[in-house]
Formats: sequence, structure tokens, C-alpha cells
Amino acid sequence: MVSKRSRRWAVLAGVSIWPALLVGVAWGALALWFDGPAERWLAGVLAGGFAVGCVAILAIVRPFRRAALAMLLALGVVIAWWLTIPPSNDRDWSPDVARPPRAIITGNRVTIENVRNFDYRTETDYTERWETRTYDLDRLRGVDMFLSFWGPTLIAHTIASWEFDDGPPLAVSIETRKEKGETYSAIRGFFRQYELYYVVADERDVIRLRTNYRGERVYLYRLRMPRDRARAVLLDYLKEVNNLARQPQWYNALTHNCTTAIRHHAQQVGAGRSWDWRILANGRLDELGYEREQIDTSLPFAELKARSDITERAKAAGATPDFSRRIREGLPRMETSGIGS
Repeated sequence: MVSKRSRRWAVLAGVSIWPALLVGVAWGALALWFDGPAERWLAGVLAGGFAVGCVAILAIVRPFRRAALAMLLALGVVIAWWLTIPPSNDRDWSPDVARPPRAIITGNRVTIENVRNFDYRTETDYTERWETRTYDLDRLRGVDMFLSFWGPTLIAHTIASWEFDDGPPLAVSIETRKEKGETYSAIRGFFRQYELYYVVADERDVIRLRTNYRGERVYLYRLRMPRDRARAVLLDYLKEVNNLARQPQWYNALTHNCTTAIRHHAQQVGAGRSWDWRILANGRLDELGYEREQIDTSLPFAELKARSDITERAKAAGATPDFSRRIREGLPRMETSGIGS
């Protein structure tokens, strides 16, 4: 005879498993729709058939654990297929992501090909300018972090930028590599729709594009990171840049995005910290950095955040050669020692 306690646990298990199964069904159907056959009617048939079939299994098959197992097997088949979809470097790319950057490292000198430094008239109207730049790693001063908001304040786009004594900052923005005519979709970002792309750029390009032409609000925070650690993170970024030029990877809005990739690079060089929910809700990364003393803490957080809003300074600076200096006016002095030193 089944005890009351056993029945209670069975009910709780069912209540917790049902939502997970339904989420799995929804994901599987969307994966078939977005990443399935190019013929939309066939993708629709597969997606609809999968969803209806799974729901029918859950509704008809008994006992429940047998239905759940059958549905999980069906979902497993979809996942196995989905994981085999290969990314590509050979597509008709949008001009702003057409050229993959590459880095040549010789001792303390780094030469980077295809550094983007476009001259924008509007977001979509620009003069292309791809540059080759050489940096002396011994002249590295430190690394900064930009947070760019286009709408919801819980979500931001993160950009890292390394400052040097003898040259302009080198910014790296981890983004989707879109094809001509393709636009970003938050839902599609969870599927195999976009390849991963590291925009290696001048700040006048990648930051001014967001403040001056996309109407985004951008904050700049000086990171408290030792020079040797900042150097190690940069080299790990450049290693990935070269890897992507040889072997493309998929972008994923949940697991492989602008912020999780930054955390990955930090972990690779021993600078990673424990997991926090604000890594996903990355619009709160500045708050997390303040709590962990990874950014300046000499000011109250509200005052630091207000000073770190560079939007109007970037608009005023325009395309001037001293753009990077002007957007940093009024920020606390950078510290190159602190957490991790």
C-alpha cells in the first residue's frame, strides 16, 4: 500500500515536472521552426507535429512516468539533430561584420587586422574603414567596461575596452554576425540563427554608433584590475578572435552571449568570480561590480553611476580624434590594483 508521504512526493514531482516538460516541448517546436528546413511549410509541419504529438503523449499515455519518458525521448531526438547544425564563416554577411579580425602576437607586440573604424552618417549609412593596428602590451594601462542600454534596464550590451599609453583604446564587442538584410531577434537568439562575432574596433566606431546613431544610453566603468591580469584577459580574447576566424561558433542569447563570454575569458586567466544572477540580468553588472569592489567604490554608487553615464559626452565629442579622452572626463581615476592583485 502506498503511503501518504509517497503519494505527496509523487504529486510534488508531477507538479514540478509538468512545467519542465511543457518548456521542453515549446523549445523543441521553436527549434524545428527556426532551425529546421528552409521551406517554411515543412518547418511548420515538423514544429506543429512535434508539439501536438508531445501534448498527445502527455494527455493519453499512462502512467505519467511512461508518457514523460516518451516525450523526453522525442525531445532528445530533436536536441541531437539540433546540435549537429554547423555554423559557417561563408555567408553573404552584412558589411559591418564581413571581415573577421585576426591577431598576430610577437613577443610583447600585437598586430590586429580588420579593426573596424567606420565613419557613420546614420546607423546603416557609413563609409567602411578597416585598419591594421599594432599595440605594445608593455604599454597597456588597464581595461574598462561599457554597459549599453537600448530599452529594458535589466538587460544591457557589454563591451570591454583596453587602454594603452601609446595608442587609442582597443574595444571588443561580442555580437551576432548577421547576414545582409538580417535583423536581430531576441527569440531567434536562443536558437542556431546567428554566428558569433567579435567586433574589434575603435571606440569612435562601436561606442559612438550606439550613443549617437542608435539612441542607446551608455555607461563607462573603469575596472580595478592589475595590468598583468588585464593583459592576460586581452590575450585570451585575441586567442578566441583567431579561433573564430578558423572555426565559427554559434551565438546563443542564454549560454554564449556578450556577458557570459566575458566571464569565460576572465575564468580562463583565473580572474573569474562566483556565479551571480546579475550575470544574466547584466543591466545590473555595475551594481555587482561595485559590491565586489571591481569598480571604483570611493563614491556612493548612485553618484558613480551618474558620472559614468557618457551618453551626452559621446554625442558632443562626435568623430573628433580625442573621442576616447572626452568620454572619460569626470570619471574616477583608474586603479590598476585591487581585486585579484
